[in-house]
Amino acid sequence: MTERKPPGVGFESWVDRQIREAEARGEFTELAGAGKPLPSGPDTSYDELWWIKQKMAREGLSVLPPTLALRKEAEDALEQAAAAPSERVVRRIVTDVNAKIREMMFKPPPGPPLGLKPYDVEEIVRAWHERRARQE
Repeated sequence: MTERKPPGVGFESWVDRQIREAEARGEFTELAGAGKPLPSGPDTSYDELWWIKQKMAREGLSVLPPTLALRKEAEDALEQAAAAPSERVVRRIVTDVNAKIREMMFKPPPGPPLGLKPYDVEEIVRAWHERRARQE
């Protein structure tokens, strides 16, 4: 339906023709959700962006404020460091997340406060060594 409305043709009659031709081609048969009521959730009545939220949920997307996203990233980094195969990898993971934490500390974005400070790399490496020694 990329065809433009020709000049001099009424908008309603042009749209009606487009729909009629699409029906004749069978473009409306077997559509997902055909004959079913529109889904309604408890949060759709007062929220203007309900459809965006549903689309994001279907796509598995989430949007967090930058500070909360970094908190999650820092938490994940500690888990990755604990499971890292070598001390070098532990140091790289913690150093990378520390750089992001420092950047956010000095250039705070809008949103909730970060509430984190850079991790002590040596302390995390020591804990990593202790876990490895216990596992052996």
